[in-house]
Amino acid sequence: MKRNTVLFDINETVLNLNKLKPKFEQAFGDESALGLWFSTLLHTSTVCAVTGLKTEFAALAGDILNNVAARKGINLPNETRDDILATFASLESHEDIKPALTKLRDSGYQTIAFSNSSLDLIKKQIENAGLNDYFSKVVSVEETGSFKPDPKVYRFVADLLEQPIGSLRLVATHDWDTHGAMSSGMLAAYIDRAGTPYNPQYLKPAIIKNNMNDIVDQIIKADQKS
Repeated sequence: MKRNTVLFDINETVLNLNKLKPKFEQAFGDESALGLWFSTLLHTSTVCAVTGLKTEFAALAGDILNNVAARKGINLPNETRDDILATFASLESHEDIKPALTKLRDSGYQTIAFSNSSLDLIKKQIENAGLNDYFSKVVSVEETGSFKPDPKVYRFVADLLEQPIGSLRLVATHDWDTHGAMSSGMLAAYIDRAGTPYNPQYLKPAIIKNNMNDIVDQIIKADQKS
């Protein structure tokens, strides 16, 4: 099967969350609140997907900010909350992203941005990170009314791209996302951004690296053999 399309998760995989750390330090007195916020956001989006609760990722992001503030006994002003969410839309890409995407594009691949965020938010993120010329297409799951790792969102993007799901590969730094993609029939590659062990209960990609350039080299090599 010819493979010439690679999908990329966006938040953390392509975009670096570090720009948010000083915002959380200022708002919560502890930059580690960023990790709590983002992990709770991902957990909540999964609950929404499993239970069929239709909402927007941006709305969840704001709700979880309020939730984290309440847990820590902090009164979070609306302007602070809005500033954090605005910063979320203007993150920088990891340093290995532009050269890696360039290599894929030069090798004849389509590169697809594929995220739980709304289409409007993803487009803002891609534009603000200077990545407009690095992606062939931007795809949000919002049209499905669900979130990754719901199997229907992976089938949705395959149908949208008019390609067999088995011809697609997702690159993500979240093992639940690569597991979801593989469970739906996609290939996957895992980029270890945080140095955390891959969940041994999940389906595990053959390609696991901690640098996107190495990920891309392995994808090209694997597809040449197939």
